[in-house]
Amino acid sequence: MDSLYLIIFFILGIVFGGFYTVLGGRLAEEDYHFFPYRCNHCKHRLSILESIPLISYFVLRRKCRYCGKKIDAMEPLMELFTGILFAVAYFSFGFSYEFLIALGIISLLIIVTVSDLNYLIIPDEVLVFFILYFVIIQFFSLGAFGVVEHILTGIFLFVLMYVIMWLGEKLLKKESLGGGDVKMMFLFGLVLDPLLGTVAIFLGSLFALPMSLFLLYKNHEKVIPFGPFLLLALTFLYFTKITPDILVQWIGL
Repeated sequence: MDSLYLIIFFILGIVFGGFYTVLGGRLAEEDYHFFPYRCNHCKHRLSILESIPLISYFVLRRKCRYCGKKIDAMEPLMELFTGILFAVAYFSFGFSYEFLIALGIISLLIIVTVSDLNYLIIPDEVLVFFILYFVIIQFFSLGAFGVVEHILTGIFLFVLMYVIMWLGEKLLKKESLGGGDVKMMFLFGLVLDPLLGTVAIFLGSLFALPMSLFLLYKNHEKVIPFGPFLLLALTFLYFTKITPDILVQWIGL
């Protein structure tokens, strides 16, 4: 039965991954017409068969049948990645509140990756939705007191990230972080405790460093989307089930 559920959630992940890819781009463009799917180049409406996640990319031979433009390889990769993560989430947490939180983290990761990589935007609509989502899940899981604790943690992480942004702007004399990155840290507090939330900022910076150096060397690009790397750190910390006690033991405090 577990194998069947793994397959089911893998397929669901692929389907949702296709939707999240569209959602991230449309919200960044302030286009709220998500259906039907259409070509990003010629805007031609796609049929149901042309909208099948992952499979349609290969059936269409990696290009739009109407305008002939190549389909961005990021789309099927994000669909596959989402499918894998959905299956891993079920394998790690089973049917539980933690599983629901994991699905929310995955969804947020995919949507923000698409919007931030392509447009350097983290849509407020996405943050508001997932704040409400996590608050509701934590309420049923931890009760009202647990939710209040997480909200306070979110405020702490928001203030911490704001201070980091302020210091960066003072030292570099230019914008160092986007407002979406700062606001997103409140959401981290709804999932992590203060120590792990702080570690997520540090870990996200480590994840972003190789990409930053590569883009700086190749394109002299100095603006790097930080949101996806922060969310990769959040995903890593949550899925590995690292606790503050384990972290303190590693640090040796």
